[in-house]
Amino acid sequence: MHKTQGLQQHPRLALAKTSTITAPVVCHHCEEAPCLQVCPVNAISQRDDAIQLNESLCIGCKLCAVVCPFGAISASGSRPVNAHAQYVFQAEGSLKDGEENVPPQHALLRWEPGVQTVAVKCDLCDFLPEGPACVRACPNQALRLITDDSLQRQMKEKQRLAASWFANGGESPLSLTQEQH
Repeated sequence: MHKTQGLQQHPRLALAKTSTITAPVVCHHCEEAPCLQVCPVNAISQRDDAIQLNESLCIGCKLCAVVCPFGAISASGSRPVNAHAQYVFQAEGSLKDGEENVPPQHALLRWEPGVQTVAVKCDLCDFLPEGPACVRACPNQALRLITDDSLQRQMKEKQRLAASWFANGGESPLSLTQEQH
């Protein structure tokens, strides 16, 4: 989807999984975003309370990924269209006597010849009129895109329910409405 727009094809939505839950790792659009402050080329900007990342300006320094408190920025790279299909790198020897395998590196330390690495993060597929592809593709319909107005309405409803909980002497307003029906 993103590749057709000239962007990295790396998935924008990362998932954190435990034995009991799976949750999306998303940008929290911080007010004083550390990623915005450390970017040496201004590839990250803040518009309409949203943190935007311009991949075409990114130099791949990975500072933004290091300072993001939520792990929402990752490094990704793909080969230029006219690059050789495979680069071969043969080390003259091993790192240690008898050791043939190099241990896997952390994602931020990976490097591949011929691949330009840039920072990527969820952009809510802002180039698609129908909205984020992940919301439409989620098999369990666990992802939703909500507006600020919808979020405000939900918060006010929760506040109203909490106030009625106190007004009813600590009894859940949900159980009261269920008893009345």
